[in-house]
Amino acid sequence: MTDCFALLDEPRRPWLDVPALKAKFLVRSGEVHPDRVHNAPEAERAAAQERYTALNAAFNTLREPKDRLQHLLELESGAKPGNIQSTPAELTDLFFAVGQLCRDVDFFLLEKGRANSPLLKVKMFQRAMEWTNQLNALQTRLNAKRTELEVQLAAMNEAWAAAPTEPEARRAGLPLARLEQLYRTFSFLTRWTGQLQERVVQLAF
Repeated sequence: MTDCFALLDEPRRPWLDVPALKAKFLVRSGEVHPDRVHNAPEAERAAAQERYTALNAAFNTLREPKDRLQHLLELESGAKPGNIQSTPAELTDLFFAVGQLCRDVDFFLLEKGRANSPLLKVKMFQRAMEWTNQLNALQTRLNAKRTELEVQLAAMNEAWAAAPTEPEARRAGLPLARLEQLYRTFSFLTRWTGQLQERVVQLAF
């Protein structure tokens, strides 16, 4: 499989400085952009497009913690993480909060869809703003949890910097079980963010 870290000349590690990664990506992608060889033979243009596409895919993988951790786990263990079966204990409160708020908003959206009088639509607009505020407040809690987890990822970089290169010793020396737990936690946070944002959009119409 393609090593996205190597493609962007980044050492393998759980945490990355995303703004610095983006700056490096922009320089690299500019160097291999297909427009630079638009007058070249077709084979050369195709190769440039392939390099450019690979760099884009690598950047998109590494910039998001969930995707980065999944990729790192695959590189280090040689296998994809298993299916997510249950919510991590540390996210129990958020699990119930997201589920309840999404159900409440969905019920309101059904009610809003039935409103047909101008006066009722005005009232629904005001209530929609209130629900949007609640969704945004819960998203703030999710973001705070993500920030907390990012700190934990940064602390794990030291283990990767000190890890041996020999595969067996490397796997034995890296905290891959903890890394997989963090990957699962980020997966839930990413999923819930999508659910909240979907409802924010629906409330806007």
